[in-house]
Amino acid sequence: MAKRAGVSRMTLYRRYPDVDHLVRALMTREFAALLAEVEETGGRGNAREQLVSRAVDAIRALSGNPLMQRVLQLDAELMLPYLTERLGSTQRLVEQFLVGQIEAGHLDGSIRFGDAKTQARVVLLSTQSMVLSTKPATSGLDFTSLLDELAKQLDGALRP
Repeated sequence: MAKRAGVSRMTLYRRYPDVDHLVRALMTREFAALLAEVEETGGRGNAREQLVSRAVDAIRALSGNPLMQRVLQLDAELMLPYLTERLGSTQRLVEQFLVGQIEAGHLDGSIRFGDAKTQARVVLLSTQSMVLSTKPATSGLDFTSLLDELAKQLDGALRP
């Protein structure tokens, strides 16, 4: 990794105590950039419609992201603490984005009123499972059809 980054191994070890920390930092950076890209190209319509289309677009992008696929392929256990013990910085970043979208939906009346943080957490957990389970989820099913169904479920759950 150091060679590909054009730095010495010691430089990496000074900044990251081990490979897991390095990969986590890289994933956070990658997914923050992806989230910004999805936010910029977000859908049209009311806040609910935008949230749903952005969620589906993010899942589609993450399912095709080489880093995410490589981590899931080679070291899926790296993700386990974020599924069973705590939320990571990437999840919190996504959740913060979702809270803003949900609050906008409360204001424009397109999302049913409720605690925005709780609603955001439910959306996060629902969409996260699609990202982390792409391979088994698509076994025998069309990925686009699954995303369409998820969009309908999210839309229905958030609709006033």
